[in-house]
Amino acid sequence: MPTTEPNTKKVERVAELKERIDRSDALLLTEYRGLTVSEITELRRSLAEGGTKFAVVKNTLMRRAVNDAGVAELEPMLEGPSAVAFVEGDPVAAAKSVVDAAKKFPTLVLKGGFMDGKLLSAADAKALASLESREVMLSKIAGVIKSEMSKAAAMFVGAQSKFLGVLEAYKDKLPAEDVADAAAPAADDAPTAEASTDDAPAAEEAPIEDAEAPAAEAAEEPDQASDDDTTEAEASGSEEEE
Repeated sequence: MPTTEPNTKKVERVAELKERIDRSDALLLTEYRGLTVSEITELRRSLAEGGTKFAVVKNTLMRRAVNDAGVAELEPMLEGPSAVAFVEGDPVAAAKSVVDAAKKFPTLVLKGGFMDGKLLSAADAKALASLESREVMLSKIAGVIKSEMSKAAAMFVGAQSKFLGVLEAYKDKLPAEDVADAAAPAADDAPTAEASTDDAPAAEEAPIEDAEAPAAEAAEEPDQASDDDTTEAEASGSEEEE
């Protein structure tokens, strides 16, 4: 019975370590030989600001945890007093913090790590610290994207302005051509209009001639009437004489 409780605690501790490994974006293994409790606490606080948990582990339990988590490649590094940085965030920032702490506390040694399914040697882990942080890289990428978008926008505006200029020039030219085309048929129709105007008086004179004919006939009718009257008078006279 006394041995069951320690074993249970070990199993729980291994399960806890495995869960931390599964949640981590990267692992950094260190040897903390010679560090005091206050120095370890200071290091733990500095790493916690970047989302990294720094924990002192027992090698036997950590070996079980890395095997259970499928990262058995780390097992050879679990020698001596070990402390693991469980990185849940930017691995570069965490590596920088560990390297800076190693400069401040020379007894702290960065042994290596694990990231993106690959084992990192001590040199790889230190090289990771020399890279730019995720925030800086994202800022640079955003700057490049913004610059490219500005160039694209400028090109679009330039093309649009050029197109509008061509369109305005076409619009200015188009009415003049339409007026010239409209003037040509008008010039061709001008003689016909003049001919129609010249023929108009002749058409108006025709009724006048027609009107003169009845007048002449009307003038002749009185003469004929007077001749008839004279003849009738003469006939009357002749009858009286008889």
